[in-house]
Amino acid sequence: MKVALVGIGKIALDQHVPAIAASDDWDLAATVSRNGQVEGVEAFADIATMLSARPDIEVVSLCLPPAPRFAVAEAVLHAGRHLMLEKPPGATLAEVHALQALAAARGVTLYATWHSRMAHAVAAARRHLAGRRITGGRITWREDVRKWHPGQDWIFEPGGMGVFDPGINALSILTEILPMPVRLIAADLDVPSNRQGPIAARLTLSHGIEADFDFRQEGPQTWDMEFVTDRGHIALRMGGNLLEIDGAPAGGEDTIMDEYPALYARMADLVRNMASDVDLAPMVLVADAFTLGRRETVAPFEF
Repeated sequence: MKVALVGIGKIALDQHVPAIAASDDWDLAATVSRNGQVEGVEAFADIATMLSARPDIEVVSLCLPPAPRFAVAEAVLHAGRHLMLEKPPGATLAEVHALQALAAARGVTLYATWHSRMAHAVAAARRHLAGRRITGGRITWREDVRKWHPGQDWIFEPGGMGVFDPGINALSILTEILPMPVRLIAADLDVPSNRQGPIAARLTLSHGIEADFDFRQEGPQTWDMEFVTDRGHIALRMGGNLLEIDGAPAGGEDTIMDEYPALYARMADLVRNMASDVDLAPMVLVADAFTLGRRETVAPFEF
């Protein structure tokens, strides 16, 4: 199938383009971006021109930041094309609900992706936790915003989500593997004095689960979660790629490179079966954190 990639930035070039190139399901037929391009691929500056010029392209994958994404997504669905959304699926829950309704009305696929759910050990962790009672947990998700989002001021603007841009990856794994729903109880948000979005956050969730998100970690990055159950301990390391049970290695691989190929394989299946996949549970927790969060002003931040 022919796919157009919209928003040719770091995540598109690092993950989406290689995943499409390695797949037998997809042909990268066009890009849409104000600045970036992919060598050898037809490039357009705006979505309307691409949709008009290339009626043969059935699928569009959006890698735009969440704030400007809705108008482009709406145009794609109105044109009757299948749509794949980089996480988070929108700037607000209402936007995504509107896209769901439009996709259903147009009879096309809508896939709200959560790439961290495709990490090597996530499915095994879900199977292991099935039927167990969670009595406590700790999520530590700390990374360097300068490394992963160099100079991208939008991430601290309204709609950019701040530290919840990576933090929602942890929440996507959490809501995938737990055998019961989880809800937010309280949150503390650290907001730089010159920014709108939080640079760090601490969450208290139901079932005794605490989360620590921070965008200021230099050196080795930390993407870990640990849980205490009524039948032992379980941990996921390296962003969900390594599994530990009762302190012993229990599977997975120390790499994250298979996540995006798995997303595109899932999208191909959804299109073939005329189905959609839109799970908003991780985004609900983030929205609740902004609603319930106590805000503390911290030192200014510059890239």
